[in-house]
Amino acid sequence: MSTETKTAAELAAEIKADHQKAFDAVKAIAEDALGKVAGGEKLSTAAKATADEALTKMNGLAKQLADLEQIVAKGAQPGAGDPPRSIGEQLVSGESFKAFSDASFAKSHGGADIQIKATLTSATTDAPGSIGAAVAPTRLPGIQPLPQRRMTIRGLISPGQMSGSTIEYVQETGFTNNAGMVAEGAAKPSSDIQLGLVSTGARVVAHWMKASRQILSDVPQLQSIIDQRLLYGLAMKEEQQILYGDGTGQNLMGIVPQASTYAPAITLADATRIDMIRLAMLQAALAEYPATGHVMNPIDWTGIELTKDELGRYIIGNPQGTAQPSLWGLPVVSTQAITVGTFLTGAFQMGAQLFDRWAGRVEVGYENDDFTKNLVTILAEERIALAVYRPEAFVSGAFSASGTDPDPDEGSGTEGD
Repeated sequence: MSTETKTAAELAAEIKADHQKAFDAVKAIAEDALGKVAGGEKLSTAAKATADEALTKMNGLAKQLADLEQIVAKGAQPGAGDPPRSIGEQLVSGESFKAFSDASFAKSHGGADIQIKATLTSATTDAPGSIGAAVAPTRLPGIQPLPQRRMTIRGLISPGQMSGSTIEYVQETGFTNNAGMVAEGAAKPSSDIQLGLVSTGARVVAHWMKASRQILSDVPQLQSIIDQRLLYGLAMKEEQQILYGDGTGQNLMGIVPQASTYAPAITLADATRIDMIRLAMLQAALAEYPATGHVMNPIDWTGIELTKDELGRYIIGNPQGTAQPSLWGLPVVSTQAITVGTFLTGAFQMGAQLFDRWAGRVEVGYENDDFTKNLVTILAEERIALAVYRPEAFVSGAFSASGTDPDPDEGSGTEGD
């Protein structure tokens, strides 16, 4: 019977018989090889070639057998088209099955061949190829601190030292001047002066932070950063108290609450911010305390610097210039310590003085059960007193709420009267 006239079942039976013979041959070769290896004999190149040939033949017959069995299962004849392959057929004919067969034969000779293929990625998950944990970051030295405001208000007023806990000074509160021309033999007029005792106490500004002894030892730079940051916090609070302290409780009595309210002696129809500063200078001069400087928020000062004339030229200085901020011949201190939309003009060194009872300092010690917990308490504190000798030496006012030049009514000072 020719191949063309044989049924799929008959062909499958023949190939199955051939496959069994090939399998027996491979088994015999494998057993022979194992015996030689056990006896210490090395396999010859010819023996390896014979084994490879037998294994290849067996794999080929296995594929043919699987194809015919698939055809028989579907009731088709050979050559009637390529029916869809089953999962088992795809497995037998695939490269993975061949690799398994090769590995099995190698194992029968006392060896093993394992190949692992995975795409290497930067992932850190528990999966093949994840090597992200081996990537070392670039750690820059030191610690990048937060930005720090430049403190300027303390430098405007006179410094001083004190003993005890209280500053007392005598302030002239009134003067009646009756000086006049006197005729010969006539009685001379009498004038009067009034004095008052003013007292102000030293106030403590303080805060603290806890840290473990381990972290201070492991990060030596941390101690200096903590010290500096704590001192910076004291300076920020001090500056706020010098300007706005209300004198209640442990607060200082600041300059702004005591300053004279802006009340211009001249009414201008369209007073600008620049005009208002000049009128504040006039007010201080009329109080016999000529101003020595101005304090305003950077937003307000920028608005003044950007003021232009009708031709688009800047009124305050040259954008390419390097001159220090000044207005009407006096220095301008631009600081965020003062509220946006307000200003303070005055004779700072003559009108006020700041006394240091304790200069700002940092101390480290144990508090409560710190010692048994390997903790330390880092404390920063200072003790200061503020004397505002002549409140009329200062003039405080407000620009318009929008930050632009005020309306004529605002510039006239009517609301401040």
